[in-house]
Amino acid sequence: MSDIPVNGLILAGGKSRRMGQDKALLDRGGQSQLAYLAGLLDKKVERVFVSTRADQKDDGERRKYAQIVDRYDDMGPLAGILSAMEEHPDSDWLVVACDLPNITGETITHLLKNCSADHPFTAYVSSHDGLPEPLCAIYRAGSIAIMRRFADEGIYCPRKILIRSDTFLLEQSDPGSLDNINTPDDLADSILKAAS
Repeated sequence: MSDIPVNGLILAGGKSRRMGQDKALLDRGGQSQLAYLAGLLDKKVERVFVSTRADQKDDGERRKYAQIVDRYDDMGPLAGILSAMEEHPDSDWLVVACDLPNITGETITHLLKNCSADHPFTAYVSSHDGLPEPLCAIYRAGSIAIMRRFADEGIYCPRKILIRSDTFLLEQSDPGSLDNINTPDDLADSILKAAS
């Protein structure tokens, strides 16, 4: 890891269409999924920010945290990542999606400790398909130029960007830690259901 400060960005700007309810607000034994993630990141990074859309910024839960409002429309998670990097260009970013119920402090710590100073991106390898996991990854200061180049070509998928870039990949020590939830069925099978 370098001497550049690392900020945390929780991506909580999705529309949760398939889930039918806001994934950031899912109950986790008395706290929201967003609060759980903010607590995980709080002692491991310089500052924690929540990525939101403009129409979410006044939500009671999101307002508890420093926010970075998307500057782009219809770009998915890339909108939040680019917006954060533009707002704080001299920071590295630990980016985490809000829909990872199994993520642990150990997963975050391992990523931070093993981040490459020589690569623009550091990510875990998916335990499902062997491809980079872009929504629990570190985006180095300066890598915004790479992402903008892809965006200019109409490529907004962070995974495709990491696949086509010089990404440093780490093996997951806990293969299920980055399983996300997108549907009510996913929720029923997750740790969140057991916690609520």
